[in-house]
Amino acid sequence: MPSPTTPLVPEPVRRLAAWCAVVLLAAGVVGIGVWLCVVFRTAVTPVLLALLGTALLGPLHRRLVRMGMRRSLAAVLTCLAVVAVAGGAAYIVATALIKTGDQILGALKQAGQELAEHFGAAGASVRDLAAHAQGLLARLGGTAASGLLSSLGAVGAMTATSVLALLLMFFFLRDSDRAADALRSLAPRSTGDVVEAMARRAYGAVEGFMRGTTFIAAIDAVCITAGLLVLRVPGAVGLGALVFVGAYIPYLGAFVSGSVAVLVALADRGWAIALWTLGVVLAVQMLEGHVLLPMVQSRTVQMHPATVMVAITAGAGVAGVLGMLFAVPLTAAVSGVVSEIRARYAEPAAGPGPESPA
Repeated sequence: MPSPTTPLVPEPVRRLAAWCAVVLLAAGVVGIGVWLCVVFRTAVTPVLLALLGTALLGPLHRRLVRMGMRRSLAAVLTCLAVVAVAGGAAYIVATALIKTGDQILGALKQAGQELAEHFGAAGASVRDLAAHAQGLLARLGGTAASGLLSSLGAVGAMTATSVLALLLMFFFLRDSDRAADALRSLAPRSTGDVVEAMARRAYGAVEGFMRGTTFIAAIDAVCITAGLLVLRVPGAVGLGALVFVGAYIPYLGAFVSGSVAVLVALADRGWAIALWTLGVVLAVQMLEGHVLLPMVQSRTVQMHPATVMVAITAGAGVAGVLGMLFAVPLTAAVSGVVSEIRARYAEPAAGPGPESPA
């Protein structure tokens, strides 16, 4: 019979129960937070877009402020730069896709027919996907009243979201010097330093991810577009624009855009040019994976590819394409917070024992 001082539950079991309670509590808080974000996605989406834009263009704003410009004027100029760059890029991408969209979709359908003759179901799936995409584009660009109204509604919602995100980005840039004081006022006095440090680490991770991803996307798009132009693949500029946009969804976006380029080359130029296109895509991906990503991630928070893929899958399941776009920056922010907590609360290494008296 155990003595009165012996606990009924062993110490390892109690520790396991405590950790299970902590994990369940954290999972519940995260689940409620995700549910609230989905419910209020109309308001959450502009905030997240503004935060990503602020993280990307924050260095430009800080440089203008260091040059002696007022914070409000610097924020206005930064926002105008966003409008000019994003508007110009959107115009170039849209123009390229509109001019070559039918050609790309026709090449995909032809590639699907050729693959269906050799591989059966796989080629039929590609052909059906191209047909559905062409039908969707036809419905979006149709002149029927219902299609026009739905298109106008979608454009209006996107415009409202973009304008709200731009206004929020202006305020985030202008008042960024007050963010630390705002966090300290919300946090208890004893945890103000910790909350500020975690917020700075999370924001730094997102800032590094956005700058690095934009840099990598530009290099990928330029290299692949140049290769496609040399190989005389139709719709090279549109495919390059697709590569640039897809680069903001790591791994999956590069795979999809590269596959589309190879299929278009297969349909229009034959197997030889398709293999050369595949070589160009693989060479660019090797450059990204072995040179660009290590160089970029060495200056930001490092995430394992498996973590990125799980985050993208979870984001797609929660919020579709927007979830895939926001999943990796949010994961980078969480990883930065975890790293800060681990650095602050890790057990100190055991130092040398006390010196023995002489």
